[in-house]
Amino acid sequence: MSKVIEIRDLKKHFGSGENEALIFDGAELTVEKGSFVSLTGASGSGKSTLLYLIGGLDREFSGDILIGGKSIAGMTDRELSELRSFKLSYVFQFYNLVANLTVEENILLPIELSGRKVKNCRDKLVELLELTGLSEKRKSYPSQLSGGQQQRCSVARAVLTEPEILLADEPTGNLDKASGEEVMNLFGRLNEEKGITILQVTHSEACAAYGNRIVTLSDHKLTDR
Repeated sequence: MSKVIEIRDLKKHFGSGENEALIFDGAELTVEKGSFVSLTGASGSGKSTLLYLIGGLDREFSGDILIGGKSIAGMTDRELSELRSFKLSYVFQFYNLVANLTVEENILLPIELSGRKVKNCRDKLVELLELTGLSEKRKSYPSQLSGGQQQRCSVARAVLTEPEILLADEPTGNLDKASGEEVMNLFGRLNEEKGITILQVTHSEACAAYGNRIVTLSDHKLTDR
């Protein structure tokens, strides 16, 4: 299998001097195309920071991070923006839906913001509405949805552009058990049926078990469990 994410000798800290907090110290990780990786570790260990680094949202590090074989260290802001638009996408703990937009408008928002034609994505939209169980809610607003439905809407928005990689940061953190299971089952289908590579951060052992690989962040290193 080809490697879609490669992390080499990653070093990262916050602050300086007596206030310095070491996050990564020579961390290494390879994620293969089509895999579903769960990243676990103690609170504050740097799991979310890793996702920000991979997506180029945090650029203060040493070592190297490669996405699809290309180093992000030397990428321009424009190149990183294109990477996040076409190669990878995020799902966060908080749904980040626009309150005055309907479900389908929220899902289509990245397409509109990128200047692409919405009409070319209508078939994909219908497919995702069915996949996420939101077909009957397509004209509803976020305030009319349950937490689980809102998160499934945010997942649909993240994958409409057919990214190769989905980065999920505590995607079930605000959900009850049943809603969390619905979201995790959706991730499983996206991974198996769409071939999307998933790297999720989670505190939940039950959610981690949905992955086909579990990596632990401990002592500033990344190791397979």
